[in-house]
Amino acid sequence: MFSEMIDPLILNFIYAILGGILTLGFMKFGCMLFNKMVCFNINEELGKGNIAVGLMVMGIFIGIGTALGLVIGLGLS
Repeated sequence: MFSEMIDPLILNFIYAILGGILTLGFMKFGCMLFNKMVCFNINEELGKGNIAVGLMVMGIFIGIGTALGLVIGLGLS
C-alpha cells in the first residue's frame, strides 16, 4: 500500500495537516449552521463586542475541535 512506502513520521505529519484543515472546515460549517439556527447574526454581535456571543462561539469551537481531535488522534494509531 501507499502508506507502507512512506516514513511513519511523515505520514503522521500529513495526517495532522489534513486533520487541521478538516477541523477548520468543520468549525466554519458549524458556525454557519448555528448562525442559521439562532435569531441573531453572530458576526454582527461579535462586531458590537457582545462577550456572551463570543463565549458561545468559543464553546462551539472547543466542542468541535475536541471531537475531531479525538477522531483524528485515534485514527493515527
